[in-house]
Amino acid sequence: MKPIKNQTLKRRLNLGLAIAFMALSGSVHAGTITVKGSDTMVILAQKWAEVYMSKHPETKIQVTGGGSGTGFAALQNRGTDLANASRRIKPKEVESCIKAFSKRPTEYKVALDGLSVYVSKGNSVKELTLEQLDGIFSGKIRNWKDVGGNDAPITVYSRENSSGTYEFFKENVLKGKDFLASAQTMPGTAAVLQAVAKDKNGIGYGGAAYGEGAKHLLIRKDDASPAIEPSEENVVKGIYPIWRHLYVYLNPALDKGEINAYLNWIRSDDGQKVVKDVGYFPLPATLREK
Repeated sequence: MKPIKNQTLKRRLNLGLAIAFMALSGSVHAGTITVKGSDTMVILAQKWAEVYMSKHPETKIQVTGGGSGTGFAALQNRGTDLANASRRIKPKEVESCIKAFSKRPTEYKVALDGLSVYVSKGNSVKELTLEQLDGIFSGKIRNWKDVGGNDAPITVYSRENSSGTYEFFKENVLKGKDFLASAQTMPGTAAVLQAVAKDKNGIGYGGAAYGEGAKHLLIRKDDASPAIEPSEENVVKGIYPIWRHLYVYLNPALDKGEINAYLNWIRSDDGQKVVKDVGYFPLPATLREK
């Protein structure tokens, strides 16, 4: 019986060493790619994973959301292979990554998005200027009649502060100012859309792929500018006032093998077809080089 115990102990020791080796190599589960971050990108990331795994059954891809900030935190803590983000990484987040794995994370642009502003289908307002959006979301404008709508209070729906969409909107529309204190914080873009669709006085913002149930407004850069729809053509040309890239970040040491193959596929014609099918906008060919 004693030799059997020794053999069992030896097997356990070998298994422990194997797990430790795989962890140091970048993933405890060989053949599994973990993806975490932007809630805006969740439906896109899940569809990418589904299509890719159907063609590469040997590869498993696990996708979770939580917000861009959550994705960056997981990247710093080696809790994910890929961090999805609907905004660019911040200098402090870069510093944290350098402390964690001694290198600046690699950035991939993976899609384009026209950040849309949504109201209920029954709302008579069809367009707003960036200045009016600033006024509404910062609390200076509180009644729809002040922007050409009915005499009714405006209900503002926003994203949580870990969201890249929240930060992008705050920086590019509110110019760094805070959202009004009464804004109702929602856990994801889908939740914002559901709330706005049910609230005739509501307004919210989110990615272009989440428009079902509500209507998007046309946006003017200023009073003298035309009202622009967040269409693919307008976003690709950069004439829609609130457009952005969507990103994937990773530790450069992991940018090889299965992970590199997956990222290359995402930016290929097949991967970009998924982008369009989901409702976002494919990268122009000139932007598909790393």
